[in-house]
Amino acid sequence: MDELYEDRARIELKRWQRKVEKKSSLASIYTRKLQTKVNNQIPEKIHSIFTISVKNMVQATLVGSEYTTTTIPLEGVPLQEREIKLEEKVKVYKKTAAFEGAGTGAGGIILGMVDFPLLLSIKMRFLFEAASIYGFDVKDYRERLFILYLFQLAYSSDNKKRDVFEKIKRWEQIKDDLPDKETYLEEINWKSFQLEYRDHIDLIKLLQLIPGFGAIVGAIANYHFLEVLGETAKNSYRMRLLES
Repeated sequence: MDELYEDRARIELKRWQRKVEKKSSLASIYTRKLQTKVNNQIPEKIHSIFTISVKNMVQATLVGSEYTTTTIPLEGVPLQEREIKLEEKVKVYKKTAAFEGAGTGAGGIILGMVDFPLLLSIKMRFLFEAASIYGFDVKDYRERLFILYLFQLAYSSDNKKRDVFEKIKRWEQIKDDLPDKETYLEEINWKSFQLEYRDHIDLIKLLQLIPGFGAIVGAIANYHFLEVLGETAKNSYRMRLLES
């Protein structure tokens, strides 16, 4: 039974890989240009607030204990059972993110700003739980760095996505040559990191700042963002388990 499931998983994985590797569409290129124009109109003070939120998230992921204390790797379990557990977690986190998005979206600009760090935290918690479900120990710094790459793969421009995807595909070959966490933190371009993330979500999330209407947008958008993250995590860990 598990062999049949793994065969289906490999077919789904190949389909997802092709989707990630395909060239940018004209629509995505236009959206990218439009987002760049929007970013140029946003005051630097606002950029700084978002940059700090992303920086705090990355540092908490790499050196903090906030996400690691309750995650124990699941060992000796077939892929199908792992992914049943993953789907259960995806459902829980999608509902949590939707509820949070509706609550902050209902409050207009001020609470809309609060949504940014809250949603980051929800996404990170999900990724740490996903890692443990697939049997990887997040106490290992390299696994936490892998989680950050998953985050970037889910929420980056097409060009950046393909670059990160190559690292994930070759993870078992490159992970031992990665910089230590202190060096990694020093080398990050924080503003670039947060802009890649925001460029993926901003055109939707800007509508969340509209009082009343923002509650609907916030719930739907956050639900969708967790759905994308779940698909990214599932297929990325499948690559490590099925193609290693």
